[in-house]
Amino acid sequence: MKKPTNNTVNYIEFKSNNIEATKAFYIKVFGWKFTDYGEHYTSFSKKESGIDGGFEKTEDAIVNGVLVVLYHENLIEAKQNVIDAGGKIKVDIFMFPGGSRFQFLDPSGNELAVWTYN
Repeated sequence: MKKPTNNTVNYIEFKSNNIEATKAFYIKVFGWKFTDYGEHYTSFSKKESGIDGGFEKTEDAIVNGVLVVLYHENLIEAKQNVIDAGGKIKVDIFMFPGGSRFQFLDPSGNELAVWTYN
């Protein structure tokens, strides 16, 4: 697998109120394949979809259901760059299987994330 490039869109994450129904829809319509990570998360690959991504289960009403995820090999540096440019950290750095990430708001209020391998 080719290592992602810094500062590029690398992953897109959607919200879902029903993971199984969401998977069934994308399988039937587009032929996507999924890898489950527990009951609350499933991912798809760029082989079928054109970009790696996933669906996160939420009980909340879905208002902005897409989270664009960029890659950067140094999360501390990327986080500081966001702060220095006037962005706000919404979710501080946390670990997940295979990596770490944080989420931020740009000056217009758009939420994005930056991740790296552990």
